[in-house]
Amino acid sequence: MVDGLERISSFTRKGRWCISMPNRANKAEIPVSTLSLFWRAASTARTGTFLFGSVYDRKHQKLWYENMPTRRQFLRSISSTTAGIFFVGCSCVDSALGFALNQQQSAAQSGTTRKRREVTIGGHRVMVVDVHSHVRVPEAWELVKDRIGREGQASDMQQANPDNLGNIHNVDKRLGDLDEMGIDVQAVSINPFWYWADADLAHKVIQIQNEKIAALCAAHPGRFVGLGSVALQHPSLAVEQIEEGVKKLGMRGFAIGGSVNGEDLSAPKFNPIWAKAEELQTLIFIHPQVSGTPIDERRLQGNGFLDNVIGHPLETTLALTHLIQDGTLDLFPRLKICAAHGGGYLPSYSGRNDQCLTAFPKDCRPLKKLPSEYLKQLYYDSVLFTPEDMRHLVAVVGASQVVMGTDYPALWNRTPLDRIFAVPGLSDEERVAIFSGTLTRLLKINV
Repeated sequence: MVDGLERISSFTRKGRWCISMPNRANKAEIPVSTLSLFWRAASTARTGTFLFGSVYDRKHQKLWYENMPTRRQFLRSISSTTAGIFFVGCSCVDSALGFALNQQQSAAQSGTTRKRREVTIGGHRVMVVDVHSHVRVPEAWELVKDRIGREGQASDMQQANPDNLGNIHNVDKRLGDLDEMGIDVQAVSINPFWYWADADLAHKVIQIQNEKIAALCAAHPGRFVGLGSVALQHPSLAVEQIEEGVKKLGMRGFAIGGSVNGEDLSAPKFNPIWAKAEELQTLIFIHPQVSGTPIDERRLQGNGFLDNVIGHPLETTLALTHLIQDGTLDLFPRLKICAAHGGGYLPSYSGRNDQCLTAFPKDCRPLKKLPSEYLKQLYYDSVLFTPEDMRHLVAVVGASQVVMGTDYPALWNRTPLDRIFAVPGLSDEERVAIFSGTLTRLLKINV
């Protein structure tokens, strides 16, 4: 403290001034030439007043603040006060008049990096869109926390509790991680935990969740798009929520579980939901739930996190198979459905469904086309783990049906770009389609 003013630590390093804001995780470096420009633009001859009531001590070459701004206020003031200084997205401007960020110190203090990894294919910058990420809304937790333990499934409380990185308010950390991974735009969604709730509670939970997702997307329109929530256990309510989500809240799609309280998604009671999704041409992202796994829970105990590692792909496999075999995709052929985790096991064993028509014709009735052919009208995220896994999925369904997914904030796929580049045999056009070409169309993202 000097003369009652609060200090921002400032020091010279490699010709740059480093300014760190107390009680804030942001730190930035300004070239000496830029600092001088700011001084000339904003100072007075005698007091040396800088920006936001700050004082630049020429003798000691330090910058002092009386009223600390936020980082956003700081940038806004700089941009309005000094002509010719510009900023580009989350990246640094390589210019003497640029505002360069100290990535190492910023990452250490805030968990974020401010320079985004970029993808270039064939000499062109390629956008990267992530369809699979999760958020949790503390306000929704407050609505259910006193009932979920008694009325919900064992895993529902785990899905709802916001006390982790998925908390929707952890925006800075999320943006930093996205920059590091190379994700330009992320679709955010919430794993269902409310299928036990009555209509009144389900309405309140969905409303607050969708509003919070919409607010996040509105605050960061270039980084997030929303996949809303719906109360599938109340089909008429779910139809209303889809309509409102798309037309009032700007949702680009909706995330649902692979089953609802033991009922498969192909049950006729859900047809109005599929009809509305088809009418609005909105994406449906199917993400499995542990509670939906059709197997004795005792068999998923033991080492290996089997209820997730085995149970999740199994739930997705059954969900997609029922939509195919029970005729839902014939009734609603224009549905846009994306399955998490590469579609589970189905793409790796789809030929068995076809062969059943010959081996057991009484039990496997014909559809409008072979069961395996329906896989080519669905979409699949890239949360797979070896180049061969991805190569095989593309071979079965086509590169146009595979899209980028990270499963953030889980650690399943923290190097998503490298995994796509490692897939053998993909053309540049196919990689572009996986990175964003398909999702910009499905999610209605302007490029």
